[in-house]
Amino acid sequence: MNLDHIRNFCIIAHIDHGKSTLADRLLQVTNTISTREMQDQLLDSMDLERERGVTIKASAVRMNYRAANGEDYEIHLIDTPGHVDFGYEVSRALQACEGAILVVDASQGIEAQTLANVYLALEQDLEIIPVINKIDLPAARPDEVAQELENLLGTTAAEDILRISAKQGIGIIDVLEAVIAHVPPPKGDREAPLRALVFDSHYDSYKGVVAYVRVVDGQLDKTTALKLMSTEARFDPVEIGIFNPSMRPVERLEAGEVGYVATGFKTVRECRVGDTITLAVNGSTESLPGYKQVKPMVFAGIYPTDNDAYSDLRDALEKLQLNDASLVYEPETSQALNFGFRVGFLGLFHMEIVQERLEREYDLDILVTAPSVEYQVKLRSGQEVVVDSPAQLPDPSMIEEIREPWMKIQIYTPSEYIGALTEMVIKKRGKYVTTEYLDKTRVVMHFRVPLAELIIDFYDRLKSISKGYASLDYQFDGYEPENLVKLDILVNSEPVDALAVIVHRDDAYHKGQRLVSKLKDVIPRQMFAVPIQAAVGNKVISRADVKALRKDVLAKCYGGDITRKKKLLEKQKKGKRRMKMVGSVEIPQDAFMALLSLDEE
Repeated sequence: MNLDHIRNFCIIAHIDHGKSTLADRLLQVTNTISTREMQDQLLDSMDLERERGVTIKASAVRMNYRAANGEDYEIHLIDTPGHVDFGYEVSRALQACEGAILVVDASQGIEAQTLANVYLALEQDLEIIPVINKIDLPAARPDEVAQELENLLGTTAAEDILRISAKQGIGIIDVLEAVIAHVPPPKGDREAPLRALVFDSHYDSYKGVVAYVRVVDGQLDKTTALKLMSTEARFDPVEIGIFNPSMRPVERLEAGEVGYVATGFKTVRECRVGDTITLAVNGSTESLPGYKQVKPMVFAGIYPTDNDAYSDLRDALEKLQLNDASLVYEPETSQALNFGFRVGFLGLFHMEIVQERLEREYDLDILVTAPSVEYQVKLRSGQEVVVDSPAQLPDPSMIEEIREPWMKIQIYTPSEYIGALTEMVIKKRGKYVTTEYLDKTRVVMHFRVPLAELIIDFYDRLKSISKGYASLDYQFDGYEPENLVKLDILVNSEPVDALAVIVHRDDAYHKGQRLVSKLKDVIPRQMFAVPIQAAVGNKVISRADVKALRKDVLAKCYGGDITRKKKLLEKQKKGKRRMKMVGSVEIPQDAFMALLSLDEE
């Protein structure tokens, strides 16, 4: 196919604005998929994506389309996620494209992730085609939303913005025609040495690591030995193919095209997302610009419930990292939970998805500790250390100051919820910055909030206060010193490092009290009394006891002297004391979950 007749574009939008439904209709209109094979959310291949109705992985597909001008075109579509935690997936997909369709819900209008994705696309200098979806809804207000989009983009007049209903199939052909008219064809030299950008990958037990590539220059065929430029790893391709939407082998891929290469690598370290594939002999000397490595924001410990499954968990994380390049992990050891991994995530939803994928796809039984963030600790000696787990915090006498990460957040909401949302953010130690009115009924509120307050239940509270209408976007702002302390939890007089949390000194007493009360309900009763204590340094600030299970030793004493009863109770007390010295308390997953609901009123 001539380069002029190739188009590469992706679909970007806020979560639940209809990206996947539009992708389904485009596949139907271009006859890429037959009616018999068609199902909702076709490109969302994971069970998890279908159940939750969200896109987690960006997925590519090739479509052939005969335009109104009678010419045949080859169109490569990449469907991207909409949730803020998967913004890295979106940024990688954008680098494989020349254009983006921006989908906006006609009843919701512009929301937080709409704007975030627009800025990502503008950074990549992509052609943006705005599309208003769900015009068939009773609450649709397409003209107002079109005006919002005109004000935001400034490139397309409100009356020229496409109005469609992906569900009903209205206006789908217009979208394809707009892609052909406005998205520029890919640039590239088919005679130059091969350069192909790896924008995603997954592991296949038979074909090894399968790299998803966008060929920028040259040609890629099965007979030529290839290499990855950053790792210098060489390989002979096992298979080359395209997504149609399932993987279909082809003889070769040329500049401008999107497809996959099965490398045959059995270890995942050799092929990294963002690397450049070139020829092993006489290849290109200049690699393509890769991706800015993302910094994880939320950290949690993941431990196998059975210690023998440690190596299985390590292999699963390695394979998952290949499929999710934003995942970061390193081994760690806990006194209570033995060997496991400290895993970094982009957000709480990302953490939830990874946990569920490990349990489902790799059949692992795991225990996840409460999430924490990365702190900068300045010691009295002048040295600075970075701590992402409360267990790593040095002795308080050595610490000069602790700096915690703060985020800039934007809340898009109908104006009637301004008061309630401001109150919620201030309670979370947030600082008000400014409010902008988008129109008569919608505002965007800017705050600064500590990340530690954002990762627990902020999003859920935001949605419940605003009845689901508010949306949130956030960016890292910087580190600031705060009066923070480590809250230790002692179970049966033993500190449990996995239950420790770093909190603001003003909140330590209340949080300690709430946590101790919750743990008292979730830690199972033993044959001996179990004290649960919350302590800051050497000072215990709260305590509760889990009562012992007792046998009624007085049942056989139906009469006689009181000294007989006292003797039996004393004997039982001694046995309990001895049991307590050797007994150990097993801490259930619910105990770690109690940390997540600390801030609930």
